[in-house]
Amino acid sequence: MADNTSVAVLGTGIMGSAMARHLARAGLDVRAWNRTRAKAEPLAADGVRVTDTPGEAVDGAAVVLTMLLDGPAVLDALRQAVPRPAAGTLWLQMSTVGIDGIAPLATFAREHGLVFVDAPVLGTKAPAEKGELTVLAAGPPEVRVRAAKIFDIVGRATQWVGEDGAAGAASRLKLVLNSWVLTLINGTGEALALADGLGVNPRDFLAAVAGGPLDAPYLHMKAELILSGDYPPSFTVSAARKDARLITEAARQAGVRLGLAEAAAEQLRRSEELGHGEEDGAAVYFAAAGG
Repeated sequence: MADNTSVAVLGTGIMGSAMARHLARAGLDVRAWNRTRAKAEPLAADGVRVTDTPGEAVDGAAVVLTMLLDGPAVLDALRQAVPRPAAGTLWLQMSTVGIDGIAPLATFAREHGLVFVDAPVLGTKAPAEKGELTVLAAGPPEVRVRAAKIFDIVGRATQWVGEDGAAGAASRLKLVLNSWVLTLINGTGEALALADGLGVNPRDFLAAVAGGPLDAPYLHMKAELILSGDYPPSFTVSAARKDARLITEAARQAGVRLGLAEAAAEQLRRSEELGHGEEDGAAVYFAAAGG
């Protein structure tokens, strides 16, 4: 893949904007589209061409990278781009869309001759901005070298899963990983809310687990947001709630009962209802703290 490879990035939220910047700084020809154009405009300073429509972004692009909220949003953007992208275009689908969401996208790719790679990422704002995401990928073996040239720019590691390269294996793994992420976020919020309720200094709790088997960097990261009272979004409450829904739906289909995931989904719903939807997921604390 030449250094001037053209890449269309559809979706320039927290994750997509960071990806677009890294790709442009690596010397690639990057075009970006976002439903709200104003959110994409700052990318122009990094040499990204901001477009008004998905079709303009993907026209002539060798690679299309999608990083949108969910499966319907991704499918809508690609449908708007028809009759582009051209057959043979590499489509790196990096949004978290779940099991039900991936199937219509893979079908769209087959119908339009696109080379589809199911490639959600593990990581939030900070690793995205540093180019240190972990890419979970499933796709045809013959395109892995091609795809890796993009993945190596936006991430620190790529984990290929699924022996046959069929779409869905990476998205299934992402749901498992996100179930653990939501457990950590919700557990942190509830532990600190309980500490407050019992008159325990939250820092005494953090000191007690520090360096031991119960410790986790993510615990301290989210706890510091709660203790500061400031929740700049890295992985928003609303996005976490969407992922919780995808996880619980997949679990029901698999005949698995996920009591913790269902409880996390309810706490996230309550936090969103309290007006914290666009704040960092650590704001789930308010659901437990009562306001």
